[in-house]
This record gives sequence, C-alpha cells and structure tokens, in this order.
Amino acid sequence: MADSKYLSALTLIDEAHAQDPKMIVIDGKDVPYELHYAQKMTKYLEKRDPSAPEVLRLAIRAQHFRRWEIARDSYPMNKQGYHAWRTYLKKRQAEMASQICLDCGYSEEDAMRVSSMIRKENMKKDEETQVLEDVACLVFLDDQFEEFEKEHDEDKIVNILKKTWGKMSEQGHELALEISMSDRAKHLVTRALSA
Repeated sequence: MADSKYLSALTLIDEAHAQDPKMIVIDGKDVPYELHYAQKMTKYLEKRDPSAPEVLRLAIRAQHFRRWEIARDSYPMNKQGYHAWRTYLKKRQAEMASQICLDCGYSEEDAMRVSSMIRKENMKKDEETQVLEDVACLVFLDDQFEEFEKEHDEDKIVNILKKTWGKMSEQGHELALEISMSDRAKHLVTRALSA
C-alpha cells in the first residue's frame, strides 16, 4: 500500500495537471493534456522500472509540472530560445515539485532528489535519472512523435530521432522498438537508426 505522503503529493501534482487548459480527447472524453502526459509517463515507468521508488515515481509524474504556464513562444523561436525555455522549465518544475514533497512530509533529502531527477542531473551516471529520461523519450515516441514529425522536414526529424535514441538506455531502446507506429514513423525511425 502506498504511503499517505506519496498519495498526498501525487494528488497535488495531478490536481495541478488537471488545470492545463489544453484538452485532448481520450476514449471520447476531454482530458487536460498534461494530466494525460503524466499518466502516460507513469504507464511507461511501470514497463521500464515497475519497482521504482516513490521519489522516482513523483519525479516522473511531475516532470512537466505546470509547463503550460510558460509558453514556448515567450522565448525566441530559435534553437537558443528553445534551450533557454527548456532549462528554465526544468528548474521551475523541479522547485515546485520539491516544495510539494516537503509540504507532504518528505525529507529535504527526498525533495532534493525529486528535484535533481526533474532537472536531469547526472543522467548517464544516475540510473533513476536515466529511467526518467527513458520514460520521457518513450512518451515522446508513443504519444507525440507522429504529430511532431508532420511539422518538420525529414532530415530534421531523423536528426531529432538520433538525439532521442542517444539519450536512452538499452532497456529504453527495447521498449521503444515495441511501440506501435505508422508506416511513415517506422520509416523515419529506421532511417535514424541506420544513419
């Protein structure tokens, strides 16, 4: 049975996700996008690491915490602007998730651990942070990639896929290859992996 502080933190995180004004339709129902995203992150965590500790589960669930509040177009629409936006979001999301952990009774050490994973510190050396990155990449490939690839030219998409693949562990790769994709998406993934 889950700890009450874990359930309290999870509830607060999901209540915030439920405020996302962007809605998508899932099984005929309108669902706030970030709530859907967080639930999908948890689903992939169960595949990637079913025995994950609470702090990793909370970091996974809060990875995009209140992300919609800082629009992408509030930063320059170029590569530098994108990286600045992402860096700011990670810092902000980590701070807010850490505060929720503290408010729900987690230790300073646990709250800082959640924060560190959301900021993706020491990703290649820290197994739990690597799990978070694998899960984020899996959700991108499963939930966002087919729509995303329509907005960019093929060479750019192949380059993005190469970078995504490079961020993932072998376990992440295995799970990625199990994702059902359209023929076009499969073609792009195959091209990226063979380059």
